[in-house]
Amino acid sequence: MKEQITSLFEAVLDQLMARGQLTEDARRPVHVEATRDPAHGDFATNVALLHAKALGLAPRQLAEQLVNQLPNHPQIAGVEIAGPGFINIRLKADALVQPIKDCLTQGSGYGRGESTGRRVQVEYVSANPTGPLHVGHGRGAAYGATLSNLLSAAGHTVETEYYVNDAGRQMSILGASVYIRYLEALGHPLQFPLGGYQGAYIQDLAAELIHTHGESLERPIASLTSQLVADGEETKDAHIDSWIQAIKHALGEDWRVPFDLALTRIQDDIRDDLGEFGVTFSQWFSEASLVSSGAIADALATLEAGGHLYQHKGALWFRSTAYGDDKDRVVQRDNGEYTYFASDIAYIANKFSRGYDELIYVWGADHHGYITRVKAAASALGYDPDRLTIRLVQFAILYRGGERVQMSTRSGSFVTLRELREEVGVDACRYFYVMRKADQHLDFDLDLATSQSKDNPVYYIQYAHARICRVLEGLQDQPSFDLTRGLTHLASIEGQEVLDIAQQIGQFKETLGRAADSLEPHLLCYYLQELAASFHRWYNGTRLLVDDLAQRDARLTVAQAVRQVLANGLSLLGVSAPEAM
Repeated sequence: MKEQITSLFEAVLDQLMARGQLTEDARRPVHVEATRDPAHGDFATNVALLHAKALGLAPRQLAEQLVNQLPNHPQIAGVEIAGPGFINIRLKADALVQPIKDCLTQGSGYGRGESTGRRVQVEYVSANPTGPLHVGHGRGAAYGATLSNLLSAAGHTVETEYYVNDAGRQMSILGASVYIRYLEALGHPLQFPLGGYQGAYIQDLAAELIHTHGESLERPIASLTSQLVADGEETKDAHIDSWIQAIKHALGEDWRVPFDLALTRIQDDIRDDLGEFGVTFSQWFSEASLVSSGAIADALATLEAGGHLYQHKGALWFRSTAYGDDKDRVVQRDNGEYTYFASDIAYIANKFSRGYDELIYVWGADHHGYITRVKAAASALGYDPDRLTIRLVQFAILYRGGERVQMSTRSGSFVTLRELREEVGVDACRYFYVMRKADQHLDFDLDLATSQSKDNPVYYIQYAHARICRVLEGLQDQPSFDLTRGLTHLASIEGQEVLDIAQQIGQFKETLGRAADSLEPHLLCYYLQELAASFHRWYNGTRLLVDDLAQRDARLTVAQAVRQVLANGLSLLGVSAPEAM
């Protein structure tokens, strides 16, 4: 109904423009909003206040003209002018409950928009395959998956992607860490290098290496131990890099054995972990493929041809300061190796070449400094940087019993996503991760997430759905529910609470649209909590299974619509809608 009211006022503005009273430049969009107080009608618009100055009229004068010219509509009971020039619209009883009818007619498709024809790619998680996913990755996974669902519901064609960082220094550190643990397991007394990856999973990979290859990869370690440098945080990079160089030299082509084993096992674990979390991807994209295909060289050649690169002290630099970056960035080191940023540049070019209308990156908040340089690269390559959107996801901090749960990725004592799921369940994880704005820190209360109370928002919403299912089960000893009879008598239900519920149901599509357009899934969480609260209040004060079949079925029809919207919304969040709790 909101769209229909908007169209009516748009038609009046069209008439003003046709008469030359309103210019194109002075015209403003018509905003129609549901009122919070029924005393002010059902919908309201400030269209008169927005256009009064351009037309040389007082807002109330213009409001009177607009109301007088407003076409009749069979579902509008009355139009009133309030305050300085607001226009309030009251609907007839049938129109007020129309959202319930629409919901039950459209079922699982209720709330979804028409196809926009836009292709959108969302790339998220993309954690280095150097270890299990931790709770920080989980928030990015839940946000990215929910955002993708919302964009799809808004009518966009959405493809999702995981960028596998399977090239570069971090992967070399992983392979070296596994090989050193392999040597230790074979009895070599080694001092594990600074900067290496810790954690039991590294030892598990080393054990598998022994199981599959025995002692065939064992090499003299004199050359390894001679590479050690003095302990100290300032020498951490040099320490592990010296090990990597020595191990690669000692193993030769066999270096790929521990490297590929670690990459394959960890990537498979990540894929399984995310799958159990309800997160899947259209494509897993390999960073290594950018190197092997020559895509990095091609992208840098494009920048070179555009005059965006220069040589300095033997290295090749991208002139990113020309696009607002605080300093220029190295793309190829003096030893000929490409930097991570060079891969990022080639990846941007690859993405745009696939014809997407919009590219959305979901990054951890610690990547804030990368935004300017990545957009600079897109511009220098000849692409519109406004087609590239980067959303930052802040860290999640776990609390148990009011105390913060400590975690450290360096020491290997981090809390994994799998451990969190096992403790609180997928539903609570998915919901809690997105119930706050992504760019705000999230305090994840483990005790609250597992509680069965109205204070636990996901439980409160799911309980509303289960409650409705239980009511419908109670019909076993009564005459069958007749939806047609319920729809026929909807308008006869008394009480403002039902009208509030109907209005909220009518706002579902608008909420999905706002959440998708603003890339803010938490708006859907707020909506579902409010709808569940409205239902619980109505249910607690209203007996649904009354003797009057017309009233009974009308009330059950309302409940059915609530259940449908809750199920639709929870599905977009990746949360189940249980029938019993």
